[in-house]
Amino acid sequence: MKKIGFLSFGHWSPSPGSQTRSVRDTLLQSIDLAVAAEELGADGAYFRVHHFARQLASPFPLLAAIGARTSRIEIGTAVIDMRYENPLYMAEDAGAADLIGGGRLQLGISRGSPEQVIDGWRYFGYAPEEGQSDADMARQHTDVFLRVLSGEGFAQPNPRPMFPNPPGLLRLEPHSEGLRERIWWGSASNATAIWAAQQGMNLQSSTLKEDETGEPFHVQQAKQIRRYREAWKEAGHTRQPRISVSRSIFALVDDRDRAYFGRGKDGDQIGIIDNMRAIFGRSYAAEPDKLVEELKADEAIAEADTLLLTVPNQLGVDYNAHVIEAILKHVAPALGWR
Repeated sequence: MKKIGFLSFGHWSPSPGSQTRSVRDTLLQSIDLAVAAEELGADGAYFRVHHFARQLASPFPLLAAIGARTSRIEIGTAVIDMRYENPLYMAEDAGAADLIGGGRLQLGISRGSPEQVIDGWRYFGYAPEEGQSDADMARQHTDVFLRVLSGEGFAQPNPRPMFPNPPGLLRLEPHSEGLRERIWWGSASNATAIWAAQQGMNLQSSTLKEDETGEPFHVQQAKQIRRYREAWKEAGHTRQPRISVSRSIFALVDDRDRAYFGRGKDGDQIGIIDNMRAIFGRSYAAEPDKLVEELKADEAIAEADTLLLTVPNQLGVDYNAHVIEAILKHVAPALGWR
């Protein structure tokens, strides 16, 4: 069994053919797609966060709205860029959204990816300390975020408060019990996957990673997952971690699918991202029987317990629900995912 969800980047543009012509379209259709995915039996609705872009940015109002409209599906991010975040305010927002959704939030966070503007986090009022990098700053924000999610009191109460306080140091409110165990780290390298395990975070491994061995993407990603599990065990954590991978997978079951995605094979690609040699995983698009055979050979999918299907959100709710349904109906059972 695998948990199967969708991952939307939340693109919007007024270009011809786009069903999301405004940010309002994207937000409302994201809610509708989560509702539809839950009705189809999918397990998760996840969203990417990008600043200064025509994509989804501030995630917590959206996550809370989905939580209020659904009852079962996991609601998450993949990922929030921690360079931009005030970790205490984020903990309050996350706690509120998780409580509205009944404890279904699955928050993916990370150092982030290259953005639309140079050092965009500076416009949000953040800068690394002297001698540190923006990645160091993201980890510092993460450390504070994880500590306050524990629910331990840390703030000295006012001796003459406006309202009565409970005894002792005060914690942030609202606090959502168990959310700390539902934080994931988006990792693009073996080293950061090991670090995530040491911190007790679940692992999100995306469709790109540092090209560390020259092997095919799925092989490198599977090795990354195995190293994460080894580090988790060495750290002595008592619970079982969650691990997700993201893939673009399209079952060609009608003429629309063939028109959009039936253009032939797509292999791994190599590129440079933030001065890092990165390998980008292939997309999968084929008739269901062939798709099943191709996916059987993907070592990283086999290692993960959660699969996030990246969806072309600008094609609209109905088509994306069809994409999800096709995988759940024609592919997942044959692979033992369902």
